[in-house]
Amino acid sequence: MAEFWAEWGLLAYAGAAGWAFFEGETFVLLASAAGRATGLIDPWALMLCVWLGSFAGDQLWFALGRRYGMRAARRIPGAERRLQSAMRFLDRYGSAFVLTFRFAYGIRNVASVACGMSEMSYIRFAILNFIAAGIWAGSFVAGGWFLAAWLGPSGVGWAFGAVGTTVVVWLVVRAIRARRSHAALASSAG
Repeated sequence: MAEFWAEWGLLAYAGAAGWAFFEGETFVLLASAAGRATGLIDPWALMLCVWLGSFAGDQLWFALGRRYGMRAARRIPGAERRLQSAMRFLDRYGSAFVLTFRFAYGIRNVASVACGMSEMSYIRFAILNFIAAGIWAGSFVAGGWFLAAWLGPSGVGWAFGAVGTTVVVWLVVRAIRARRSHAALASSAG
């Protein structure tokens, strides 16, 4: 991560904004931790970039939800069920949902679509989304920064290795389960 910043300089911050446009909790935590451990990443610039990237991404999904409704959510595998959950939360909690959905696993990617499909005005969503994106960016940059301070530079390296290993193991297990499920379906159909 630090090498990426050292090599790309200011373009790395644009990359962080682009990553946050789609998703990025893990990326932001790791970038912030790497910044603390190496001194190569400015946490304030990182926070501003991921704040704006996250805000812009959710504004786009809001607009797609407003224009295309459920058709926008169908582009995301498994999104229809999650969209229904997001709609229930939005109906129940309103503005509080918009301020917190970035922290809700499973519905984060469809929450802005749900807001766009609702009666919420564009301006109201934009204001709440801007505040929420700032809370999200500040939380994850601070989390990574203070985690690196607690672990120390060598601990950050071990933590990155553990996260990487966990992701690889999870992907392998997921692929094996998908293959077994596909094989079971094929044998029961044949």
